[in-house]
Amino acid sequence: MFEAAEVGRKLAKSDYKAQVPALRSALLAVQQELRQASFPVIVLFAGVDTAGKGETVNLLNEWMDPRWIVTRGYTEPSSEERERPRLWRYWRDLPPRGRIAMFLSAWYSSPITNRVAGRISTAQFDSLLDQVATFERALTDDGAVIVKFWMHLSKAAQKKRLKELEKDPLQRWRVTKTQWKHWAMFNKFVSAADRSIRRTSTDQAPWLIVEGEDERYRTVVVATELLNAIRRGLERNGRPAQSSRSARQKRQKGSHATALERVEQQFNVLDNLDLSQKLSDEEFEKELAKQQSRLNALQRRAGKRGVSTIIVFEGWDAAGKGGAIRRVTASLDARDYQVIPIAAPTDEERSRHYLWRFWRHLSRAGRLTIFDRSWYGRVLVERVEGFATEAEYMRAYGEINHFEEQLVSNGILLMKFWIHISQAEQLRRFRDRTRTSYKRWKITDEDWRNRKQWPEYTTAVNDMVARTSTKIAPWALIEGDDKNFARVKVLRTLVERLERRLKR
Repeated sequence: MFEAAEVGRKLAKSDYKAQVPALRSALLAVQQELRQASFPVIVLFAGVDTAGKGETVNLLNEWMDPRWIVTRGYTEPSSEERERPRLWRYWRDLPPRGRIAMFLSAWYSSPITNRVAGRISTAQFDSLLDQVATFERALTDDGAVIVKFWMHLSKAAQKKRLKELEKDPLQRWRVTKTQWKHWAMFNKFVSAADRSIRRTSTDQAPWLIVEGEDERYRTVVVATELLNAIRRGLERNGRPAQSSRSARQKRQKGSHATALERVEQQFNVLDNLDLSQKLSDEEFEKELAKQQSRLNALQRRAGKRGVSTIIVFEGWDAAGKGGAIRRVTASLDARDYQVIPIAAPTDEERSRHYLWRFWRHLSRAGRLTIFDRSWYGRVLVERVEGFATEAEYMRAYGEINHFEEQLVSNGILLMKFWIHISQAEQLRRFRDRTRTSYKRWKITDEDWRNRKQWPEYTTAVNDMVARTSTKIAPWALIEGDDKNFARVKVLRTLVERLERRLKR
């Protein structure tokens, strides 16, 4: 889930200076509109130490009118607070309608730290998270707008930040033994955070994971998302913000993306893939035979033990999904697997919830099911093409995570592959299909049209990985420019995961 927030996004100083005046003015304007509204705005900041939570809160107080902002930072509960239910102090501090509250280390902090320290079990942790989700639902049902930011750093970036602060005589007071202790348990914190976000990111109170290494980038991301969240709240409550409409019109008329949008497109999780990796034909044939043999033996064991496997393949047009699938199925007994190709939904499928058609294809225990494209169409093609509204595809992230959690909880091994290729390689494959008679059926006008929307799909893929690559169902990103390399990596990844699953 956090891979997409560890790619080194940066916002140039010139772009930052160009955007900030308009952003500050817009925040002030929308804050004044909010004062007359019938709902409050609650902003939660959580995340790893030194990722910029406090600095961002201070800057927002500087940019907006602090008289209409409630800011609270929470530590261990006092004796008075411990005498009352856990959520009491947060209920006490809720802002009135028309105001903004910014909470640091609020109701997520205690469950996460207690779980990391081993003071509560997974079941107790989940119970606390369910209480939080119910609490937030009560607030949003009453009209509140909740914005949740997880400020993230990689483990290496956090260590670097702590050492830099320690070297500065004026800043070393910020570094404590507790922070170094937390750094040593980084992986445990990330695991607990992953579970927290999965269970509590809803359509009404979604999480946004923000890369915190670059101060300018994180500031503009948080300020922009806060601005948009308030505008959506005003529009939903019958007070359309003029500034919101104007901004949308400018974006539609303008030919260039904003500096922030360019950063999102240029620095994403796909940029970390090394597409130059290759396998010679000789190496490929040798490794292919080895991995297919291992897969055959493992699947026979899985069948006897009733362990089911679901494999999801997503990727660019002509990325090689079909070829990878054929190398998987070539090693299996045809009676033990099914391949489900997913196209546009039928009238029957459109009349039901979008996940219905995937539920109906789940196999009996011990079998392997491959989805050639999947439920992720909701947050990819339906998002980019406008078939799903923003509210629908934003809600889908949480629905998908919940769906996948039910699969894994039932003992199913869930594998998700995104096969990535460069634009140049895709163009070469498109032209090859056009020239080859028996491949021509694979290329359509829609493929060429989709190619023109590469930036929009790149952003959608990055969001998909950021919001749905979870501890229990991570995405495997496959470098696909070389078909030999991609096919072997898919098989090797599948074999390793299935082997670990059968050892449990």
